[in-house]
Amino acid sequence: MRNGHAPAGPSVTRPSLSEKGFDTLPPPPPPQRSDREPDNAKLKKKNHNQSESEVAAELIKQRYMGAEQNVSTFSAKNKRKRTTEKKFNFEWNAEEDTSPDYNPLYNVRSENNFFGRGKLGGFADDANDTAAKQYARAIEERDPDAGSRRAAEMLEMEKRRREEGGRNGIDKHWSEKRLEHMRERDWRIFKEDFNIATKGGAIPNPMRSWEESGLPKRLLDIVYDAGYVEPSAVQRAAIPIALQSRDLIGVAVTGSGKTAAFLLPLLVYISNLPPLDEMTKNDGPYAIILAPTRELAQQIELEAKKFATPLGFTCVSLVGGHSIEEQSYNMRDGAEIIIATPGRLVDCIERRVLVLSQCCYIIMDEADRMIDLGFEEPVNKILDALPVSNEKPDSDIAEDPDAMAKHTYRQTMMYTATMPPAVERIARKYLRRPATVTIGNVGEAVDTVEQRVEFVPGEDKRKKRLAEILHSREFAAPIIVFVNVKRACDSLARDIQKMGFQTVTLHGSKTQDQREAALASLRNGQTEVLVATDLAGRGIDVPDVSLVVNFMMSHNIEAYTHRIGRTGRAGKEGVAITFLGNEDADVMYDLKQMIGKSKISRLPNELAKHEAAQQRSKGKRDRGGGAIEESGGFGGKGGW
Repeated sequence: MRNGHAPAGPSVTRPSLSEKGFDTLPPPPPPQRSDREPDNAKLKKKNHNQSESEVAAELIKQRYMGAEQNVSTFSAKNKRKRTTEKKFNFEWNAEEDTSPDYNPLYNVRSENNFFGRGKLGGFADDANDTAAKQYARAIEERDPDAGSRRAAEMLEMEKRRREEGGRNGIDKHWSEKRLEHMRERDWRIFKEDFNIATKGGAIPNPMRSWEESGLPKRLLDIVYDAGYVEPSAVQRAAIPIALQSRDLIGVAVTGSGKTAAFLLPLLVYISNLPPLDEMTKNDGPYAIILAPTRELAQQIELEAKKFATPLGFTCVSLVGGHSIEEQSYNMRDGAEIIIATPGRLVDCIERRVLVLSQCCYIIMDEADRMIDLGFEEPVNKILDALPVSNEKPDSDIAEDPDAMAKHTYRQTMMYTATMPPAVERIARKYLRRPATVTIGNVGEAVDTVEQRVEFVPGEDKRKKRLAEILHSREFAAPIIVFVNVKRACDSLARDIQKMGFQTVTLHGSKTQDQREAALASLRNGQTEVLVATDLAGRGIDVPDVSLVVNFMMSHNIEAYTHRIGRTGRAGKEGVAITFLGNEDADVMYDLKQMIGKSKISRLPNELAKHEAAQQRSKGKRDRGGGAIEESGGFGGKGGW
C-alpha cells in the first residue's frame, strides 16, 4: 500500500514463461485430493525421466479428461446406465374425466354376472353380504328360539333378491324384465322397436302391455273382450300421457289405432266425474270428439259404444245428413260424449240445441283434414265456446301430474297426420304445454302394405287388367277401387258388376242413408267390391280389406297415402295396386320416393327410370281442396 491507496493489482511479480520453460501459461492445478495422491505419485515415479513440461501436460490431461483406462469406449462395461426410466403421464388427472357427464351409461359399469358357487374367487353372493349376516346374527342373539329360523329366511330372501336384481343386467331384452328393472337404455330400445318419438317435458314411459297401462280393471276386461290383445304403438305411447291429464298432440300414420288411444283415457277421465242427472243433463256433454267427415264420426261412435255402453255412458253423433230434431231427441236424457263434425256442431250451438257449459275434454281427430276442408273457423268457434273456468295454466304446472290431479282441468288432445301452419296455430292457442307423440315416419305408408305399380295406359286396358286381378281370386273380399271423379265411379261399378262381383259405390252425391248402407253391406260381407272417390280414402275403417286398387292415381301423394291406408290395418297385411299413365307425371317423383322407402315393396324399373320421376314437378296439382271438389268427395259441404 502506497500513499494510503489500495494497490491497483497484485504486487508479486511472476516469472516469465521462458523462465518456466512453457510456450503458454497453464492454468493453476486444482488442489489434489488425498485419494488421488497415490496416482500422481505413481505418475511422477513412472515419468521421472520425462521432462517437466511433459509431466505438467500429463497432469492437465488427467485433470480435464480423467484417468486413462485400458478399456475400449465401445465396451459394454463403459456404457452409461440409465438411473431413471421415464414414464408417460397424461396431462390430466383421473378426477377430471367428464365421460360420465357426457353419457349416463358410464355411471353404471357393465360387469359379468355370476351366481351361486364359484362366483368370483369361489365366493357366493350370500357369503359376500356381510351386512346381511351381521343382521342375521343379531336376530339370533335377540331371540334364541325363533331367531335362527327368521335369520335363515331373511338370508334366503336377500340371496334371491340379489340374484334376481343381478340377472336384470343389460344382457336381457326389455320384454324379459320386470317394470321396476327397466333402465333408461331399455326404454330407448323399446321406443326404437315401436318407432316412437316423444317431445315435451315430464313425459311418462310408454306401456309395454295392457296390464301396465294403469287402466281400471273393469275397463281392461272390456278391452280384452273387444279383441285387443297387444296395444299398438300409438296406444303404448299416448295412453300413459293422457292418463296424467296432459294435453297431447299425436302424429301417427293411418291405421295405427288412434281411436282406442284417445277413447280409453277419455272414459277414465269421465268415470271420475259425477254421473249426469236431471239437473246436469241439460248442461251439455263432458267430452266432445271432432271428426272431419260424417263417416269417420260414425265410425268413432261405433268404436266408442263398445267401451262406453258397458260402463253406462251415452255416446251420440251429430253429423250432417240427419235432421237436427232427430239428433236432439237422441240427447234428451243427456250424453257424456258427443262425436260431431265441426259444421253440424256449430249449427247445434247457434240454434241452442246444445251447450258446452260442463265440457272439459276435447279431442280433434284428423285435425289436418279438418283444416283442408275449410273447418278452421268452425273449430275456433267451438273451442272458444268452451268454459274458461277450467283452463290449464300455461306454466310448468301443466306438466306436473300431481298438480293436475288436484283439480279438474280441461284436457285437449289433437291427432293429425301432418302439422300444417293452421294446425300449429290451433295447437299454440288452445293446448297448454302439450306432449307430442310421433309414431313412424309422417306421411309414409305403414310397413304392412305392399305397394305395386303397373303402367297401364287407357281406360279399356285398365278395365281388362282389373278383371284379371279380380278373377285371379288372389285377394279375398272386401276390395276397394279408387277413382278421381264421380261419373267414373258409377260407370266403373257397372262394369265390375258385369264381371260377376257385387259392387257398391261411395261418393259425394250419395245421401247419408246411401253411404251408411254401402258401408254396412261391405262390412257384413254382402258386397265384394267398393268403388269410391277420395271420400272413402280417409277415416273409413272397413275390416280385413285385402286389396286397394288405384284405378286412377290420386292428384297428390297425401291422398295416395290415405287410400292405400284402407288396407294393412291393425297389424294385418295388405296389397295396393296402382295403375299409372303419362297423365300422372306430376306425382311420379313422390310415388317413387315412397315406394323406395317401403321395406316390403319393389320399385319397378319403369317408374325408377321414368323421366318425370327424376325430380319433383314444378307444376304440381293443388294439394288442398281442389282435388276433393273435383272428385265430389264432400260436395263442398263436408260435415254440414
